[in-house]
This record gives sequence, C-alpha cells and structure tokens, in this order.
Amino acid sequence: MEYIKKNLLVKVETLGKEGLINAAKTSLSSKLIGPESNIFGTMVVDAMLNVKTEDNKYPVKSVNIVKCHGQSVNESRLINGYMLEGMRSAQGMPTLVKGCKIACVDFNLSKSKMQMGVQILIEDPAELEKVRYKELDITKQRCMKILESGANVVLSTKGIDDFALKYFVEKGCIAMRRVDKTHMRRIAEAAGATIALSMADFEGTEKFDPNWLGAADSCKEDRVGDFDYLFIEGFKKARTQTILVRGANEFMTAEIERSIHDALCVVKRVLESKTVVAGGGAVECALSVYLDNYARSLGSREQLAIAEFADALLVIPKTLAVNATQDATDLMAKMRVFHYAAQGTTDETKKDYCYAGLDLVNGKIRNSVKAGVLEPAISKIKSLK
Repeated sequence: MEYIKKNLLVKVETLGKEGLINAAKTSLSSKLIGPESNIFGTMVVDAMLNVKTEDNKYPVKSVNIVKCHGQSVNESRLINGYMLEGMRSAQGMPTLVKGCKIACVDFNLSKSKMQMGVQILIEDPAELEKVRYKELDITKQRCMKILESGANVVLSTKGIDDFALKYFVEKGCIAMRRVDKTHMRRIAEAAGATIALSMADFEGTEKFDPNWLGAADSCKEDRVGDFDYLFIEGFKKARTQTILVRGANEFMTAEIERSIHDALCVVKRVLESKTVVAGGGAVECALSVYLDNYARSLGSREQLAIAEFADALLVIPKTLAVNATQDATDLMAKMRVFHYAAQGTTDETKKDYCYAGLDLVNGKIRNSVKAGVLEPAISKIKSLK
C-alpha cells in the first residue's frame, strides 16, 4: 500500500474532466452498455459534479435513476431536477407551476374516520347525516389549511379523496397522491421541506405551518414514452439530478440502472479521494515485481511467503488476458519487462513504464493512463487490505 501511495497514484487535477470520464468509462467497459460508454460516462460525471454539497461530498443518493422502456439506449438523458413517476391527481390541475411551494404530507386526505376502529353508535338517522357531513368537513378544513399556508404543489404518501381534489383544482395547485416514501424524503431534503406526519398542535387544534414548505423553481407534468411524469426543477436547498434511462425492455433498463450506479460510485470515489491508479492489471504487475525484489532482500523463510504472494497478484492480469482470448504467458512476460525497467532505473524517461497495462483488444502492452484506463485508488487499496 505504501508503494502504491508513493509511486503509482495519479492526481485527478492533472487529468481534468477527461480523467473523470475515463474512470467512469473504465467501470462501464465490462457492462452491457460498454459500447455506449461515451454517452453514459459523460452523463454520470455531469450528474455527480452537479450534486456537489458545500462540504465537498458527492452523494450518490442525490442522483435519481428513472427507468422508462421504449426507444433506444442512446435516447437516455440527464435532467436537472427530480423526476417522479406518476401524474397529477386530477385533470383540472395546471400542468406547470412556477415558483413552487411544496407541501410534503404523510397522512390521508380522504374522508376522516375515527382511528383505532372506534365506532360511533347513533340511532337517530338525522344525527348520522350530521356526522357524515362533519367527516367531510374535517378533510375540507385540512385541505384549506394546507392551501392557506401558500402551498401550490402538494405531495402525499397516502390517498387524497376525489372530493378533496376539487379544492386543490380551484386554487390552481398540483397535487399528487401515493408518492413513494423514499422519493418523498429526497424531495423534502432537496427542497428544504418538512414532512408533516399530522397537523395536530399542542393546543389540540390543527394547523399547517408555512415553515414546513419547501421551495423549487418549477413543477411540470410531461409525457415520456407511455407514462406521465412530474418534473420538479431548481430546488432551493440541495441540487438533485435525474438520469432518465431508455431501453428496449425491463431487463435492459434494469441492467443499465445497475451499470450506472456502479459508475456513479466510481466517480464519487475519484472525486472525493482526488486520486486514481492505472487499470488493465498495471498496479498488480507493479506490486508483484516490487514484492519479488523485496523478497530477495530477506534472508529467512519469509522470502518464500512474500514471493508466493507476489506471484498470486499476477492472477488478475493473467485472468484479464485469458478472458480476452490473448496469450497470457506472452503478455505477462512483456508486462513484467516494463515494470522491472521502471523500478530498476532512475532514468526519468522510463518512469512512465510503471503505468504499463494490458491492451486486450490488440493484445499489446500500453500506457494505461494515456489510454484512459483508470480506477479509483481508494478502491484498489481497500481491495488489497
């Protein structure tokens, strides 16, 4: 590990954005979308750079991946905002609201009933009708209090009754019911909203505090493929991105989602640790040569154990070569020549030989850093540990 840190690390600053894209492409190269790694690599890097927080962290959770089958994989795109699967709860609502005040509620806006299975026993039919009206009225009051706080976008994790929707329609407010809780949490976090679990206060009355509202620039409904989606853009608190994945069928889009998640994690690691190492078996071969030399400097039996470990490290580049149907023995011999040359010299021109890795398409040895085959250094060190 010391040897990696001293001799094999490459600073990301020296490579620029191109280096980040190459690290993402390296991760994607073995996946189903390897041939389209140019498009997805750039998309992943842009998404991660856009969700940077104030304390220089890059949360992968801030990038939402939405799968929508239909069209070609190349039609996938990056959206600056959050995309929710679902549509407005009523057709009378506007399709676009600007200057959003978002209310996130985690309770039912349907006809109020007594909780815990409590039943009201009434014999007089006239009284029963009053109770029914009161139940409807409680829900109306709740809707009105949410609207009076200034909300023009209402997201609920539970249901909203059809009679309650008309109050939102009248005020030109977008309401959406049955929003998934994980999406709700992310939106609340990004917009600076508080998820309201109930409207009860300490006095035993109900109110909806305007401080619970979150803010965003716009909220619009749009159609993608066969489905309607709600796009919320320009959040006040944190920046979120959405990658819209298109593909022929469910299997394809699910596979792309996994591949993109891997690439996002790689770019996060690279951005936070600011270092990469050469890929294509370069690090393993360099360590093998280094440990082989170190073993010879010992005069005890430990020499054998270290030499065996050095040999074991070569399994990785050998396997890479075999998987690419290349001559593994030949390539290993050539690669070790480069690494012996790099470690046994003070000649500056030969220092770059330590980045010699496999070019499996042409069956040659090349400079992995120049070829853009890069891996996060932190992952390499962790896997060795």
